[in-house]
Amino acid sequence: MATVLIVDDEFGLAEMAGELLTILGHSVATAINGKLALAMLDQVRPDVILLDMMMPIMSGPEALHVLKANAEHRDIPVILMSAAGREVVTADLEPLMAGFLQKPFSYQELVAALDRVFAAVRG
Repeated sequence: MATVLIVDDEFGLAEMAGELLTILGHSVATAINGKLALAMLDQVRPDVILLDMMMPIMSGPEALHVLKANAEHRDIPVILMSAAGREVVTADLEPLMAGFLQKPFSYQELVAALDRVFAAVRG
């Protein structure tokens, strides 16, 4: 299965999503902000990143720009997440992201978003 990096400062959401993904057979790593997530990429090579938009230290959009500017990591698909809704996704983020999840999301929405990313990667 896949390795998923969940980046969110809401512990409950990260824990719930991580448990669901683990039950499905995925390997899960978590980080509480974008800066920690980027630092983790030296040890963990995720197949996909679930990235919250609003976090302290380094926001999701900031982390996404840094990630995509790095040749080693730019091919990692990123699904942005936000409770504020899809309208917070700016035009500069659209081409960088692989999907979007409105928080709170259901188990089915999470699985569907990951399935879309994995299908796109497989071609």
